[in-house]
Amino acid sequence: MIETERLILRAFIEADREPWAEMNADPEVMRHFPATLSRAEADAVIERVNGKIAATGVGFWALERKADGLFLGFAGLNCIGHENLPIFGLWEVGWRLRREAWGQGYASEAGAAALAHGFGPMGLARILAYTAVTNTPSEAVMKRLGMMRAAEMDFDHPLVPEGNPIRRHIVYVKDAA
Repeated sequence: MIETERLILRAFIEADREPWAEMNADPEVMRHFPATLSRAEADAVIERVNGKIAATGVGFWALERKADGLFLGFAGLNCIGHENLPIFGLWEVGWRLRREAWGQGYASEAGAAALAHGFGPMGLARILAYTAVTNTPSEAVMKRLGMMRAAEMDFDHPLVPEGNPIRRHIVYVKDAA
C-alpha cells in the first residue's frame, strides 16, 4: 500500500468490483482502448492485477480517495507482459480513472507515487509509459511526471487492427535520477 496526500494505492477489494466494471464499460473512459470490457473481463483484470501484487508487491493498484473512500480507478507499475510488444519486459507506469475523477490531478499524484516507488524501493533504472497517439490527456500526465518522449520507441500495437486510429502508440520514459 502507498499513501499520498489524497490517495491510497492498494490491492483491489471486493467493493471495487462494481465501480471498476462500470468504469471499464464506459465508452468515454475506454475511448483510447480497442473496446470496453464486460463484467467478466473486468473481473479477470482484477484477478490478474491482484495476483501480480500478491506475488511481487507491485502492480496496478486500486486508487481510493482518502477523504471519503471513493474508488477512483487504478494506477501503478507493471512489467509489460505482452510478448508481441517491442517494449516487452520493460517496466511501465500507468493509470485509468473513472470519468468523475478526471481533471483533478489524481493520475499525476498516483503516477508520481508509483514512479517514486519504482525508482526508490524497487531500484529501477528506467520506467516508461505508453498510450495511443490519440490519448492527449494521458500524454499530458506523462509530461507532468517529467517523462520525456522516446519517439524511437513508438510502435503500432499488434492487438489493434490496421487503420484503427488508436493503433499507433507513443512512448515516454523517465530514468532514475
